[in-house]
Amino acid sequence: MKISLRDQVLKKEGTTFPSKTYTSMVLEPAYNEAKQQFIDSMLEIHYAHLIMLVEQGLVGKDEAEKIAKAVSNLDQEDVNRRSYTGEFEDLFFEIEHFLIKEAGDIAGNLHIARSRNDMGIAIYRMTLRRKLLLLIDKALILREGLIELTEEHKGTVMIGYTHTQQAQPTTLSHYFNAMTDMLTRDIYRLQAAYQTVNRSSMGAAALTTSGFPINRERMKELLGFEDMIDNAWDAVAGADYIAETATAVQLSALNLGRSMQDFLLWGTQEYGAFLLSAPYLQISSIMPQKRNPVSIEHMRALLSSVAGDCQTVLLMLHNTPFGDIVDTEDDMQPYIWKAMERLAGIYDLFTSVLLTMEVNKETLLNRAKESFATVTELADTLVRKDGLTFRQAHHIVGSMVKEIMKNEKPSIKSLTLEHVNEQLKNVVGKASVLTKEELKQCLSPEYFVKIRDLHGGPSPSRMEKTINVRLMEQEELASWLKDRQNHLSTSASKVKEIITKWTGAQE
Repeated sequence: MKISLRDQVLKKEGTTFPSKTYTSMVLEPAYNEAKQQFIDSMLEIHYAHLIMLVEQGLVGKDEAEKIAKAVSNLDQEDVNRRSYTGEFEDLFFEIEHFLIKEAGDIAGNLHIARSRNDMGIAIYRMTLRRKLLLLIDKALILREGLIELTEEHKGTVMIGYTHTQQAQPTTLSHYFNAMTDMLTRDIYRLQAAYQTVNRSSMGAAALTTSGFPINRERMKELLGFEDMIDNAWDAVAGADYIAETATAVQLSALNLGRSMQDFLLWGTQEYGAFLLSAPYLQISSIMPQKRNPVSIEHMRALLSSVAGDCQTVLLMLHNTPFGDIVDTEDDMQPYIWKAMERLAGIYDLFTSVLLTMEVNKETLLNRAKESFATVTELADTLVRKDGLTFRQAHHIVGSMVKEIMKNEKPSIKSLTLEHVNEQLKNVVGKASVLTKEELKQCLSPEYFVKIRDLHGGPSPSRMEKTINVRLMEQEELASWLKDRQNHLSTSASKVKEIITKWTGAQE
């Protein structure tokens, strides 16, 4: 007799919770992630909640000492070695079982006025804030490297491009400063995400708070949160803190990816802007001359994966019910962690690549000297010296360039004072007052850069002022990071001090 598909499924999956496929697809991966990501935060919450319950008179000191001792007896290394068996639904219940076994039924009082809901959200937020601070730290290291490169290349003249075409002379310093400013905005967005993330859900319980007179404000302080989520429903249902983080991380990846594209182009032999250091290159298996910039290639691809993982977070949140749901918890969180950890690694790698590469300054300067990228200054000079309108000057210079480009080997060196005078006479009926030396000067890329001394310009003197401002900003950003790190460390130390006294008294 043929066995029905239903009977085959029952035989394979079992008839009690959890089924085999549900275990392998959901529960086991979530258990393994929890062991790796959550155990420290879970224990911190146990301790903090216990302290608050004692202070509020909801648990006796003697009971609290026994429970604290049981928590401290948990062997985290042993937990990390365990495999998911299905005996307990998740790590939360497994640890609860351990505590009751260690301290007796009184350990159940640890869950007065507390749910997996508010506790789980707090754990997610504590995990995310740690990763945000790590990511900001790596971003600041890259920013510091960019500032160093901005200083180093104040005099490295190169052509700037718009629409992928030669536009005007600038400096590599100017480009690195632009990267710095874009990265700074990324850091500001990550800081803003941190402020949103670092808010306490504890005391919201399942959805409606509790009838017990607990102190939500105290839980916020003990766990190092800077604010509290006021509405209990919002505390367990709101997931925009993850979405805000994902958006900030995604935009950071997109921003850096644009520069990564530039560096891949600039590293070609045809462009010849720089040579990567040996640790970041790979040779060809068949072509002896190859110096493949694999480090940059991989970073470009991985930045796309960062953006993709962040988009997954946003899409998983889309059209989900506004309540405590796994859509915004176990299934979603690993994607944002992976994106953040990967972006932090890219910041590390890119810093090393940039600081060790060899820039071909002479090649960049010669290309600027041989190009027509300086003729904007010629048009500007005709306005200043000969009293032309800019449109007249633009037309005259454009006509000269067009004529020269008809030559077999067009060169900016072909643009002479005679050309200028001829065009001026055709348009305004008089020759230019420019001398040959003045013409030569305004066609010099170094001069072009030097006189662009306005705020935001590329001149070395202006860049020096800009660098000083960026260094002050770096100190402010580093101070912000240190303050947050210290705040979390201080809160954890206070909890540890109280618990140490309790567990010591129990001994």
